[in-house]
This record gives sequence, C-alpha cells and structure tokens, in this order.
Amino acid sequence: MRTSKHAGRNARGRGTLVAVLACLAVIATVLLVRAQEGGGGEGATVAERTVTSVASGPGSAAAAPGSATASGSARATASGSATATPSASASRPTTPPATKASAAAKPVAGKGKRMLTLVNRLSQTIWPAIAADPTHPVEATGWKLAPGASLSFAIPDHWDVRVWARTGCTFNAAGNGHCTSGDCAGHFQCGRTWGQFPSTLAEFNLNAWNGMDFYDVSLVEGNNLPMWINNSGGSGPDPISADGCSKAGCTHDANKSCPKAMQRVVGGTVVACLSACLVLGTDQSCCTGAYAARSACIPSTWPIDSAAVFKKAEPFAYSYVNDDATSVLTCSGECSYRITWGVSP
Repeated sequence: MRTSKHAGRNARGRGTLVAVLACLAVIATVLLVRAQEGGGGEGATVAERTVTSVASGPGSAAAAPGSATASGSARATASGSATATPSASASRPTTPPATKASAAAKPVAGKGKRMLTLVNRLSQTIWPAIAADPTHPVEATGWKLAPGASLSFAIPDHWDVRVWARTGCTFNAAGNGHCTSGDCAGHFQCGRTWGQFPSTLAEFNLNAWNGMDFYDVSLVEGNNLPMWINNSGGSGPDPISADGCSKAGCTHDANKSCPKAMQRVVGGTVVACLSACLVLGTDQSCCTGAYAARSACIPSTWPIDSAAVFKKAEPFAYSYVNDDATSVLTCSGECSYRITWGVSP
C-alpha cells in the first residue's frame, strides 16, 4: 500500500450496505484529497497510505526482537536499498538463527491478539523478516523456513508493519551475515532498517479504521519472491484462494518473466526483479515531483513499464504506487492471516 492507495475494493465484513457505502465514501474523499496534494511515491508506509488518510485514530526463531518501525521514512535508490527513520528506537538482539522452523507448536492468540502464519511452498529455504511497529512488538523479527515448513505466532492489534522474506542467507552464531535479496543490514533479527529492495512485501495495518484491517501484497518496491495472503476468522470471504488465485488470476514468479533491464542477477541467477523506480530513479518512474499526482503517474509512459510485468505475475498485488482498485484488501472481525511464499499450481 502506498500513501495514495486504497480505493476501497473488496469491502468484506463491513456489516450492512450502509456501512459499506459510508466507508467507501470516506476513502474516496481521502483519495481525492491525496491526489490533489500529489500524494504517493516509493517508500511510503501502510500507515501513511491508509490510516493517516482514512482516520486520525483508530516455531519461532528467537525472542525479544529488535524492531524497525513502519512509521519511518525510506527512499528507494537505484542500488536497491532503503533505510528507515524510525519514530521509536529499538534494540537489536544477537540471538543466532534457528536451524529449523516448526509448525508443530501452535501458539494461541490472547485478548487483543491475532495469529500470523508463515508458509514456505518454494523449493528453496527463505528467511522471513518483519519491519515492526515498535509500539506493538512481536516475539521476533527474523525466522528461517525450509521448503515446506511453516510457523505461527501471535500478532498484536493495531499492528502496522511490512513482512518480507530474504533469500540466499548465511549467518554466523551471533546472527550476523548477509542475504542475496531482502537483506536487513546483515542481521538475522532485523533491527532499525527495512530489508533491501527489491523485495516482495506483505503490508498490514490492523484495526486501522472503524474496526477494519487493511492489507496487501506489494511489488511497488520490486519482487524477489512470489507471495499471497489469506485471511481467516473474519466476517467475510477471502478473495484469494488457498492456492494463491483471485478472480483476476493466479500467482506466478515475476523473476521468471522479468525483462533484462529490471533483473538483479547474483551468481548467474535472477534473484529479484527491480521496479522502474529502482532502475531509473527518476521522478517519472517513482511518481514523485512533477509526476506525483495520480493523473501524471502513468506506468505505460515510463521507459520501463514495471507495473505491467508485476501485474501479470500477481494480478491482486500492487504493481505501482496508485494501483488501488485491484489491490487493496480489507477484513473485519479480528482476522488472522497466512502469508504464503510460492506459486499457484
């Protein structure tokens, strides 16, 4: 989700038709205001894109995570990195990575908590990570998932975060090392920085407005792994199937169809697909400056239309900053979530 995202599609679990229309009216009004202000741009967060606009208020690997805020600011560069400027400080533990993640012990969410499940359907090991809201911390900010593995843990209400997965990681006993994609300053437990771009993001803002959650898959910062999100326990249906399909299409690996100009290659392998903003770094491709307004932010006019590449790979995901209508997802009723890294059968 970007600052000017959220046209309000998929208004699930909002009660009556009156509530639906009221919510959509508020969101539409906010989007109009944001458009007039020239909102948008790479690196904006869930809160900046959603809640700030809509309303003014409302086995695991290690313990006691260091956390990176989703309320900070970041600027994507052609080098593919972004550094957060947190609104609250956070410590970084040096707990070494676990050798295996297990789904056997399923924690139970308590009052004011939901459950988040991470699933690896890929043929490679991945290292999921969280850029956390420091005011609503979780038990860890980094994990290791072997192919076929999963894990679950409790997440707090009013959670405002980005979740991604790193690839090609090596860490020492102190939890320091490096990843070929999604690296967070060389630490197993991510501290005060978001992961290196490009990375596929799962973005959440729980109980963001009138008891509603906003969430999405975002390729605005580029793609490193295919991903989809399912919800459960809410008052409406899940628009994404268990196999990563929506009415618009199913989940594919954008790296497989990534144009050469957008590829990040490590050791002869395409490990990520960069956005046009990361490749070119211009106001036009980043929808900033003179191109910040929605009417001026048109991917088909960019020298590299990364939005078209990403939308074809994941039709339900954000492909560029203003891709609201087909990509914003909502859930009401204290929903729990499952993030799956994989491709549809």
